[in-house]
Amino acid sequence: MSDARVNEPRPDPATGPNEAELAEAGLRLDVDGAIATITLNRPERRNAMTFATWRGLARIGESLPDGVRVVVLRGAGPSFSAGIDLGMFSGGAGPEDAGAGGGFPDGADEAASDRFIAGLQAGYTWLRRPEIVSIAAVHGHAIGGGFQLALACDIRVIADDTKFCMKEPALGLVPDLTGTKPLVEIVGVNRALELCLTARTVLADEAARLGLAELVVPRDALDKTVAEIVTALLAVNPGAAVATKRLLLEAPHNTLDEQCAAERREQIGRMRDLFGAESA
Repeated sequence: MSDARVNEPRPDPATGPNEAELAEAGLRLDVDGAIATITLNRPERRNAMTFATWRGLARIGESLPDGVRVVVLRGAGPSFSAGIDLGMFSGGAGPEDAGAGGGFPDGADEAASDRFIAGLQAGYTWLRRPEIVSIAAVHGHAIGGGFQLALACDIRVIADDTKFCMKEPALGLVPDLTGTKPLVEIVGVNRALELCLTARTVLADEAARLGLAELVVPRDALDKTVAEIVTALLAVNPGAAVATKRLLLEAPHNTLDEQCAAERREQIGRMRDLFGAESA
């Protein structure tokens, strides 16, 4: 059984946020051909995230140009992200989260609350789409929502000063930005319980051992390493890359027979694209 999100359509890029809107949300977007770089850009707050940040990420995903194949997530300043901006709960997060629709709905309206959180989660789910490969370039603190943003990406390249922490339970909350599924898939239920319910810090060397990072590099080599990976990814046939990611996303949910059938289906499509219907 495949994940329905794998084949969801891409919305019209014309609806995307402008530079000023992204700046207000603490984000910067740079698109250079097939590469989109999203920078969490509140360094004075260690890139703490607000509701506007998560909605901004969702808008980027909705409007990403069709030619983009690789998306890189990074943080400005000393940290990737310190997680949720606790100022939102004390009225100090800034104007981007004020006004109609800005804050969390009245808890008595469960349907509205569900829609609100789903809208925030949309800032993370699009990073799994098969037509792109997402890379988290992590350094410094990656706490709570920042940790979950890294987990939402296909590849995590982390600096040796990285500190992961799933802080939400210690704040009386739960991780609700799509992080629980990849965390359990990577480290297993028991280790995920230990990490979440102690809210302890995981340093770079342990993150590598647990599989939370594909690569650990010195801090000053992070940008160069990510650039090399991006170059390697773009050297692969675009159609084959999309089809292969789609297969890999389906694999955990498929039986062997279902996966074999999926491989046949994707390969037939590739052969038709490469050599024409008659040759296939």
